[in-house]
Amino acid sequence: MIRVAILGGGIGAQHLAAYKELDAFEVTHIADQDADRRAALCGDDILGLADIDAALQADVDVIDICLPPHMHAPVAIAAMEAGKHVICEKPLATSMAQVDAVRATARKTGKQVFPVFQYRFGPAFDQLNALRAAGMTGGPRAAALETHWNRAADYYSIPWRGTWGGEQGGAVLGHAIHAHDLLSHFMAPIHEVTARLGTLVNPIETEDTAALIFNLEDGAIATSSITLGHAKDETRLRFVYEHLTATSHTLPYTPGEGEWTFTARDPDRQSEVDAIVENVPSRPTGFAGFLSEIANSLDGEPNSAVSLEDGAASIELVTAIYDSHRTGLPVSLPLGADHPMREGWQP
Repeated sequence: MIRVAILGGGIGAQHLAAYKELDAFEVTHIADQDADRRAALCGDDILGLADIDAALQADVDVIDICLPPHMHAPVAIAAMEAGKHVICEKPLATSMAQVDAVRATARKTGKQVFPVFQYRFGPAFDQLNALRAAGMTGGPRAAALETHWNRAADYYSIPWRGTWGGEQGGAVLGHAIHAHDLLSHFMAPIHEVTARLGTLVNPIETEDTAALIFNLEDGAIATSSITLGHAKDETRLRFVYEHLTATSHTLPYTPGEGEWTFTARDPDRQSEVDAIVENVPSRPTGFAGFLSEIANSLDGEPNSAVSLEDGAASIELVTAIYDSHRTGLPVSLPLGADHPMREGWQP
């Protein structure tokens, strides 16, 4: 049994629900400064703590970090130094320099770090993986991502949100980071980005609107449209491959669920596509799917757990996006060790 302490009861509540679906984990501690929320989550079975340091010293195997973004990297480093593996909500860090420090600590301590990209785990992505493995997709050609959500004043009533000091970034960092991870994971790594950002919806410090163009490593081109001023929360993904187009539903928080369409470019091969899709076995989705792969990794079993380097790549991309917007120029990846935003993109 893998013993876990959750730090933060906001998104941590969803993590807790997922742990309860799995036999491999036992949540033994939850740390949160809000006594009422802490008590509601802990019930009679989990020890509630008001102090992060107490959780780091608890008899657990994993620290699950669900804190404000500016705390992620420092707490991850402290957890590894305390002898724990780390699960860390996005973003893993708020600079490439912090990523370097997390990576160095992981090497020194031998502990694993799992950035949270739970969107990867859903039936549609299992189906897409099966189609790729069967050679039905061919190479990537184009993609269109839409992260069109609705965030009003009540969302920003939490003091750290919408600020450079607390959230450390806007919609690029806190919302579309998932869609960009899916693009890199299911199409191809991003080679270059051109970005335009704006603050057009709410009176906040950080961006809530963006239009991005990505050049992928194999020559494919993708676009990402981001707004927090949509009438409702929707995420839409379209991946165009050489032989097949995959189009998502508009579910915002579970894009791998809902009814996807997988359309063969050659109509005569549609029956083959349909047969593969219909025969993909089901497995845990969302946070539960993400955590089940972590359990496999910690047990030394074959797995598709999200890696530290996946999280590092997401932070490098965010850095490049802010750089492109401020310079007005395309930015190539990977970034050099002397990149001027390596210590952070906060103005």
